[in-house]
Amino acid sequence: MNIILIEDDPRIADFLQRGLRAEGLQVQRAATGPEGLALVLETARQTKTEASTTVVVLDLMLPGMNGMEICQTLRAQGIAFPILMLTALNTLEEKVAGLRMGADDYLCKPFEFEELLARLEALARRGQGLQRTRPTHLQVADVLLDRESMRASRAGEALNLTARELALLELLMSAPGRLFSREQILSSVWGLNEDPLTNVVDVYIRRLRSKIDEGRAVPLIQTMRGLGYRLEAPTQAQG
Repeated sequence: MNIILIEDDPRIADFLQRGLRAEGLQVQRAATGPEGLALVLETARQTKTEASTTVVVLDLMLPGMNGMEICQTLRAQGIAFPILMLTALNTLEEKVAGLRMGADDYLCKPFEFEELLARLEALARRGQGLQRTRPTHLQVADVLLDRESMRASRAGEALNLTARELALLELLMSAPGRLFSREQILSSVWGLNEDPLTNVVDVYIRRLRSKIDEGRAVPLIQTMRGLGYRLEAPTQAQG
């Protein structure tokens, strides 16, 4: 795994670089926004035909260009490297904004190195093999999700979804028919530090179902009692 570390605090950057390299990871480092953006773009250009996984660790507050702007620019240019955003601003608004700009995960300072490493490994697994083939649009039946603008619709009608509901929908639509356990959904959408006993997954599934399936002749979100959830297009009747 190759890590692109974009962090302007030399103390944090040195600590992370040493720790990641000690774990056997390759680390490329930039200290400003423009330098980091250029490094990611050049890495993407060089690795188009390679199978290696690159994860971007991106600080929010950077000189020259902030993390939000970098994230938005990368996604607009079709760069699908997983992005883990770091910030000292532990607010819901910041997290939602980062996710809407295309970040894959969010970690607030201060953090434990072991948690950072676990999140990077999870992002690498999700990104492996998908970086160059990740479609900009997902469609299941008449539900369409635009990953670049993070807008969703069903039968041409816009769906008013929150950032978390969009993340949940994207996960379900990424593998139509696949059964996702509550634990898998919790880890992918909410992160590794969420209480596994919480019922937040069930709550958000109900919210998503009310916006996607309520009043529709054909429901798409299915519950497998005790196992999890999946989103699947109805089977066409055979003639």
